Amino acid sequence: MNITVSPVTTPADKLAFIKSQWNFYRGDANFVPPIIADRKKLLDTEKNPFYKHAEIQLFLAKRNGEAVGRIAAITNALHNEIHSDNIGFFGFFECENNPQTATALFAAAEDWLRKHGKTHIRGPVNPSMNDECGLLIDGFNEPPMVLTTYNPRYYASLISKAGFEKAKDLFAYILDNNDYINDKVRRIINALRERSQISIRSVNFKNKRQFNLDVATLKEIYNAAWQPNWGFVKMTNEEFDFLAADLKQVANPDYALILEISGKPAGFALAVPDINQTLIHNKNGSLLGALWHLLTKRKHINQVRIIVLGMLPEYQRSGGDAALYFEIGERGFKNGNQRGEASWILEDNVMMNRALQQTMKGTVYKTYRIYEKPL
Repeated sequence: MNITVSPVTTPADKLAFIKSQWNFYRGDANFVPPIIADRKKLLDTEKNPFYKHAEIQLFLAKRNGEAVGRIAAITNALHNEIHSDNIGFFGFFECENNPQTATALFAAAEDWLRKHGKTHIRGPVNPSMNDECGLLIDGFNEPPMVLTTYNPRYYASLISKAGFEKAKDLFAYILDNNDYINDKVRRIINALRERSQISIRSVNFKNKRQFNLDVATLKEIYNAAWQPNWGFVKMTNEEFDFLAADLKQVANPDYALILEISGKPAGFALAVPDINQTLIHNKNGSLLGALWHLLTKRKHINQVRIIVLGMLPEYQRSGGDAALYFEIGERGFKNGNQRGEASWILEDNVMMNRALQQTMKGTVYKTYRIYEKPL
C-alpha cells in the first residue's frame, strides 16, 4: 500500500496534520471546517494549560505524499489520578475508508501509549472529555452544532475492525421551543422555583471584578457537579480560565446563568449561539473568513447549544436543572431561536435524561460513542 505513518515533529508537520482534515469531507454538505488558528491553539503544548498534566503525539499517514489519515495519542495524568486507572487516549482521528490505513494509525498510537506504560486506549477525545469528544454514530442528517464532533459514517466500522469496543454512549437532545415553552410547563417551573426558593441570574459580563467572581463560582460548581461522572476530569484553574477567555468571545449573557437557592449558588448553565451556522460557509478555515461570516450572517443563527449544565451534589434533586433548561429556552425564544441542543449527556445519567425527556420534551437526535481497547 506504500503507506507511511510518521510522527508530527515540526510546525510544518502540525499544519499539514490540521489541514489534512479537509481531505475526508469533500462533497459533504454537513462538514463545518474548523478555524485553523483555533486548532493550532488547541494543539499548542506550550500555551494550552491542558498539556501541563498531559502529553500528546500526533501521527500523519501518507500515501505518495498525500495525507490519507491522522491520529493523536494522548496521556492525561489527572485522569488516571482521579479514576485510579492507567488509560491512554486517542483523538483527532481522520481516515480514508480503508481498514489497513486505520489499523496502521491505531498501531502507531497504541505503540506510543504502551511505551508510556498505559494498559488501555480510549477515545476519541480531542484532546479530553472537556473538549470535543465522541464519534458520531447516529444523526448524520444535519451539520454539527458548535463544539461538537462530526465524521463520516464509515469511521465506526474502521474503529471496530481495529479491535475497539463500546465504552460509553453520549446523547445529544434537540429541544424545540414549541414543545415545552407553554403555559402548562411554565406553571410547573414557577411552582418549582417558589418551592425550592430558586432564583436565576446572568453572569455579569460588564463588570470585570464581578465577571471574575462569577467565573470562580462556575468553576467551583463545574468541578463539584461532574466529579462523580464517568470519564470526567476536573479542570485546573488555568484550564478553566483558558476556556472562559475563548467562550467570552461568543457567549451571550442571556445564556450564561447562575442558579441560586435561598441566595446561595447551587448550579449554572451555559449555552452559546450555534456559530457553526455561519462557519459552515468558511470553506478554507481562515480566521479572517470566520470573522467575516460571523459578522455578515449572525442574524441567521436561530439555534443554541447548551454545552454545560450542572448542580452542586446537595441540590441535584431540587429540580434546578429543569428550571435552568426552561430559562434558557424562554430566553432563546425571545431572542428568535427556534430550538436548542443539550449535549452531551451520558447514556446512564438517569436524572438528566429524565429531566430532558419528561419535563423538557427533548428527543435524542444524535448519539456519540467512546470506544476502548486493552493494549
